Amino acid sequence: MRPEILFPLFAPIASLKGVGPRIAPALEKIAGPLVRDLLFLAPHNLVRRPRRTVAEARPEETATVLVTVTDHLKPRSPQQPLRIRAGDETGQLDLVYFGNSALGMDGRLPVGARRWVSGRLERFGLDLQMVHPDYVVEESRVGDIPDVETVYPAGGGLAPRLVRRFVLAALERAPDLPEWQDPAWRQGRGFPSWREALRTLHAPAGESDLSPAAPARSRLAYDELLAHQLAMAQRRAHRRSGASRRLPASDLAARIEGALPFRLTPDQQTSLKEIRDDLASGQRMSRLLQGDVGSGKTVVAMLALADAAAAGAQGALMAPTEILARQHFETLAGPLEAHGIGVVLLTGRDRGPARREKLERLASGVAAVAVGTHALFQDEVRFADLALAVIDEQHRFGVGERQRLLEKGAGVHLLSMSATPIPRTLELATYGDLDVSRIIGKPPGRTPVATRAAPMTRLVEVEDRLVAAVLGGAQAFWICPLVSESELVDLKAAEKRAQDLQLRLGGKVGLVHGKLAPTEKDAVMADFASGKVRVLVATTVVEVGVNVPNATIMVIEQAERFGLAQLHQLRGRVGRGRAESACVLLYDPPLSETAQRRLDILRRSDDGFAIAETDLELRGGGDALGLRQSGFPDYVFVDPFVHRDLILAAGDDARLILARDPGFASPRGEALKVLQALFDWRPETGMKGA
Repeated sequence: MRPEILFPLFAPIASLKGVGPRIAPALEKIAGPLVRDLLFLAPHNLVRRPRRTVAEARPEETATVLVTVTDHLKPRSPQQPLRIRAGDETGQLDLVYFGNSALGMDGRLPVGARRWVSGRLERFGLDLQMVHPDYVVEESRVGDIPDVETVYPAGGGLAPRLVRRFVLAALERAPDLPEWQDPAWRQGRGFPSWREALRTLHAPAGESDLSPAAPARSRLAYDELLAHQLAMAQRRAHRRSGASRRLPASDLAARIEGALPFRLTPDQQTSLKEIRDDLASGQRMSRLLQGDVGSGKTVVAMLALADAAAAGAQGALMAPTEILARQHFETLAGPLEAHGIGVVLLTGRDRGPARREKLERLASGVAAVAVGTHALFQDEVRFADLALAVIDEQHRFGVGERQRLLEKGAGVHLLSMSATPIPRTLELATYGDLDVSRIIGKPPGRTPVATRAAPMTRLVEVEDRLVAAVLGGAQAFWICPLVSESELVDLKAAEKRAQDLQLRLGGKVGLVHGKLAPTEKDAVMADFASGKVRVLVATTVVEVGVNVPNATIMVIEQAERFGLAQLHQLRGRVGRGRAESACVLLYDPPLSETAQRRLDILRRSDDGFAIAETDLELRGGGDALGLRQSGFPDYVFVDPFVHRDLILAAGDDARLILARDPGFASPRGEALKVLQALFDWRPETGMKGA
């Protein structure tokens, strides 16, 4: 239940004075439906209004000037403006009004009146003028014009100054809330109180207060992070508290591991031990298995699934696309079925008797492992005893979708897998409700990918070499940054590149991009995986998970347009077999300094975690690693890159709070309840509530 002290902030935005039926919808689009949302709307700029004489004022400056009106120059036609002559003892300033805004100026600015006017100055011929002044006030009311004025997002017919007025009205409703931050921490960081931080947010003294690193903004960011990390920690504690089936390490899994044509790497062994400790604990596992492209996560998951089968239970592995599900099935089915563990593949394409037979095998327990797509959590899919769910690329499934699979059994253990290396700080923000295992090293036998950069002027040479390699039996990816021709930038799109290559290689060239229907995309990918298609021209839809060991060439066109982590993911599509592989990064010179560093780092390193850290540094406040498209939290005040240290601190603070005061019974605990309600992070989902 929401604390009563927050009721004014959770009132509808229309409850503010002046927010009627016309304004409310536009204001909701800008900020949100609640007074709190308007309170949390940060300004993106500020305007200084220094007081000047006319002689001191300069064109292109915003200034506040005390003038005396001397004349009204009426327009000769409706198209001309009203010009009001004014000035002081140092010079003349024209006030200019167009259209209906000129009406009533005889009363507002009568000849002889002294007025403070504020607005942007410009030169008109030899004259200085101010078009539509922002403020016109009587001499005694100069205090109505702010020296520094914040600028807010606008839209829907609402000007920034009107939005500012409503933001300040929301600020008036903000109560003094109990302090939830640790006093020593707050003092050490120099953070203001919550109320003072909001006041500074909306009335900054200067540009430095607009920075995410400013004390007031950092204070608000930490509040938001702490609320989120508490929700994640509570969700984690709730999962752990649930009793679950014990799935001990088994001789069956040991035999399967012994039959593999390779030995597990030390990182794989460590990750498997951490997973097995969870599975045997009697508490529900909630673990993320994070590894670089080609690090061998699926093999670790397979051995955990074998342990589940050995205990008489069932396991399921769910992937976001059919092509990935089929790849996982091909990896698992051979080793598991060779040791008597039944495996079925279930996708949306299954129909009729074949589908019924698979469903019966799962319902009866004859099949101990199910591999599939979203089809696994459909209502008609029933398991005899589901105990372990493995979800590949968990961020590509909604919270509800993941939960529907877990509800197919009682106390189901959860193992998530991600092929996107994430720096520790972002990992905590994204997966703070999960324990994390990392596979950093790669299995032996992986051939390093020779990475080269070349200017687009050598495109024909690269194309010639690719054609020769393909005619010699190789397979290749050719990645383009666009789907169709663009008039704005000079680059060939995927469709045009595919046509060019088809002229030389005929039907051996396939094309996939985001606009293709899923069935068409899967069909082309299947042809590429089987070898029927030798060159796959694609956009970044192939970035994650596609496994074609015979593919040895990766050409990335306009490589400078991609992020570093994205380039690394793309490069990881080759070098998956024992044949020598190459990645060619085509770029348009001249390169910016950042683009040059990206390509240099990629040439020198194949460590995905090191590359992710570097990408974070290079991108700064940008969308590092594409995480905002990958389930990254929807923060208001937090910049995940500027506030990296605060993410770690909030995570530590949240764990300490729950260890000491899990029921939030202390005075600080009571304040923390207010904090969580203020930001509305929900422990049930790890997401914001409605």
